[in-house]
Amino acid sequence: MAINFESVNCNREQHLSRRSLLKSTLVTTSGMVVANWGALFHSQTIAAQAKQTGKRCIMLYMEGGASQIDTFDMKPGRPTAGPFRPIKTNVNGIEICEYLPKMAQHADKLAIIRSMKTKSVDHGIGGYHMHTCYPSSERFPHAEIGAMIAKYCENSNNDLPSFIKMGSPGCTAGSGYLGPQYEPFTLDTDGKLPSFANPSVPQEVQDRRGELLKFMEDQHAKNHFARPFSSHREAELRTVRLIRARKTFDVANDWGKARERYGNSPFGRGCFTALKLVEAGVPFVEIGQDGYDSHNDNFPVHKANMGVLDPAWSSLLQDLQDRGLLQDTLVVWTSEFGRTPAINAQAGRDHFGRAWTIVLAGGGIKGGQHYGSSNRDGFEVEDKPVDEGSYFATIYKALGINPRAKHYLGVRPIWATPEGSKPIQELIG
Repeated sequence: MAINFESVNCNREQHLSRRSLLKSTLVTTSGMVVANWGALFHSQTIAAQAKQTGKRCIMLYMEGGASQIDTFDMKPGRPTAGPFRPIKTNVNGIEICEYLPKMAQHADKLAIIRSMKTKSVDHGIGGYHMHTCYPSSERFPHAEIGAMIAKYCENSNNDLPSFIKMGSPGCTAGSGYLGPQYEPFTLDTDGKLPSFANPSVPQEVQDRRGELLKFMEDQHAKNHFARPFSSHREAELRTVRLIRARKTFDVANDWGKARERYGNSPFGRGCFTALKLVEAGVPFVEIGQDGYDSHNDNFPVHKANMGVLDPAWSSLLQDLQDRGLLQDTLVVWTSEFGRTPAINAQAGRDHFGRAWTIVLAGGGIKGGQHYGSSNRDGFEVEDKPVDEGSYFATIYKALGINPRAKHYLGVRPIWATPEGSKPIQELIG
């Protein structure tokens, strides 16, 4: 039984977030509540219980395509270098951009992959590929990485959503074949809950209403044998659980003290909210920072973006470490692709997937290293190329998830990563 929210007075973002929490469900003949997801109703996925690993992941997604040459794979003295200068870090032999001075003091936590070689170099298809591990050309409902991690790392007793996205969505594939129970809960970049999550009446009134509704539904079910009535109640209970847990999203009191360190920006507040959420047991949080699509004026664009990124990212890593959470929380800095080494006529850099950079930290990753390399001017991978499959396999392995986990859509098998995908063992502790 689907719940219709078309008449609810809310904006598009609130509507999508509400819908993501209240996907319809079905009840099997044995009374088990399962996702209403077409062929998955008879899928082996339903019967399989995911092993909970206790790991967490925070993804910092640079929407638009961050430039590797202007951040973590600089080319000083080369024609492709641009005006930014490299600075030393707290790890000998690793240099990064001068506009990431705070992150330079956390290089011992970072595994910098400078040899990404990926296939999809437009925003929509690139975002899909870097969120699902599969090309969008397959036209198949693959699950985003957040849904996969939610499935294998969630605590089913937690009232909070298991997959939360804040800011510009790098991908809208959602939970795909895993079913609507793993759909993302979507918020603005600052992580504030939409107004509908706040109860309109006191708790005792809400409880009485719930009791009355349950009584009426039970009476109705005595004379009507359609099992989806129970699923309606299940979806409603998920909303009640979120309302009970809503205070986790309210970081206003603590934000006053953290704001100076994280930077007074929506992205900074989003990173601080992500810290609170993983501390409360949410297995996957994605925070988007948009504005990296610098076909024009690449250098002022990146300078401004790094001014926001540097304090937020570095403070997140420091706070995770101070709270004893970093060893079980993988922090991923990524994008849909990199940017061209060549600088165009508009002083910009265009889309580029042949040799770019991703950064991992925490969560079982060995820090203080870079893996692979691009050539002198950054046009090609020179050593240890990494494709989408190896990248995803490394993340899954670090989080205790089988990179070749098999799921089913009907009788069709689907793997978490393509055949031949192997984790990068040098990066995993």
